[in-house]
Amino acid sequence: MTMTGTAEVLRPGDRGYDEARQVWNAMFDRRPAMIVRCRTVQDVVGAVRDARERDLEVSVRCGGHSAAGFGVTDGGLMIDLTPMGLASVDPARRRAYVQGGALLGALDDAAQRHGLATTAGNVSHTGVGGLTLGGGMGWLARQYGLACDNVISYELVTAAGEVIRVSADEHPDLFWGLRGGGGNFGIVTEFEFALHDTGTEALVVESTFTGDRRHAAMRRWRDEHLTAPRQATFTASAAPGTLTLGYVWTGPDTGYRPTFNKGGDERRMPMSYLQLQRRDDTDGRHALRRYGRSHYLKSMPDAAVDAFIAAGEHCGAGLQGYGGAIADVAEDATAFGHRDTMFEFGAGSSWTDPADDDARRDRARAAAALLEPFTAGVYVNSLGDEGAAGVRRAYPPAKLARLTALKDRYDPANVFHLNQNIAPTRSLS
Repeated sequence: MTMTGTAEVLRPGDRGYDEARQVWNAMFDRRPAMIVRCRTVQDVVGAVRDARERDLEVSVRCGGHSAAGFGVTDGGLMIDLTPMGLASVDPARRRAYVQGGALLGALDDAAQRHGLATTAGNVSHTGVGGLTLGGGMGWLARQYGLACDNVISYELVTAAGEVIRVSADEHPDLFWGLRGGGGNFGIVTEFEFALHDTGTEALVVESTFTGDRRHAAMRRWRDEHLTAPRQATFTASAAPGTLTLGYVWTGPDTGYRPTFNKGGDERRMPMSYLQLQRRDDTDGRHALRRYGRSHYLKSMPDAAVDAFIAAGEHCGAGLQGYGGAIADVAEDATAFGHRDTMFEFGAGSSWTDPADDDARRDRARAAAALLEPFTAGVYVNSLGDEGAAGVRRAYPPAKLARLTALKDRYDPANVFHLNQNIAPTRSLS
């Protein structure tokens, strides 16, 4: 083990190397030549420049939650932002300052001490960086927009090893691209977020249906989503023989009572917002193999309802409602696409035995195929192994062209390509 500046450098055989290279999806067991665990922005600068001088592939790890394992390179230089995990809050200005390696739980904890929050995913051990750069869906999005809509500024290390501040007034072209364009344009070492007076309360409501009741209940659920208050994010999950419909409510209970749950065994679960954010956390989270497929649905006809229920017979399938403040933002205002989405669909599972890999992938693909006729686009953060075809689904053609122009300007050598990659023009020719 050696030290460079304040960064810790790990190589194969060093103590801590194997732990540092683990990512959320255990299907990816890669071995970097070097892991540089950065503590300061200058450590990140040095790591980027060192990788370029050595001609080493660069990966960037924050929370390590990329479904495709992009946080860890095989044989290259892994820039580990984990030591840069602090979040601080200015309650008077309602601002949060979050280092590039912070997890969502750090942001939530710091903000909730003051009854504040901003949109920050659904799982507390997700990295702030990866989530936000891809858009950032969460339980507050229908009220306050996506995570990327709440960023005031970014501190960014470019592919050239320069440190720049990016905001609506500084590098506005890059500000547009960082709000949904993923990790294609540099390494964010600090985010400045706007916070909101959310309070500390939350509520999860679920009703389970079986048999023939599932289809009628889900049609009612779909219809009531269209008029639901913005505090409510509608959710659905399907499994063999069962359908669970509900919503997540953020903020004080105002007495909202939808009627879709008629005939179901309704469960009302009041909790704190912090409990809500940790509800879907997983123990042993870096020991499971994972695979999933995702779609956006801009409408949900009755045939799509039937297809969703059928998808649950293959593997776990879920829906999460969009709309509200997400759709308030003009489509061309940010790189994030498909703001008119009605629901996000996902299907997948987790397991431990590598012998099950093919069967599990096949089930997720079969489930997603049932919804294919009704889909329009995909959330870039939900992509896995779809490659360039997936990127084209995530970004409409005009946005993809604009993102490619940004890539040509800020990373023409495609140093940052371990992501859902926006390839520069020269690599396409």
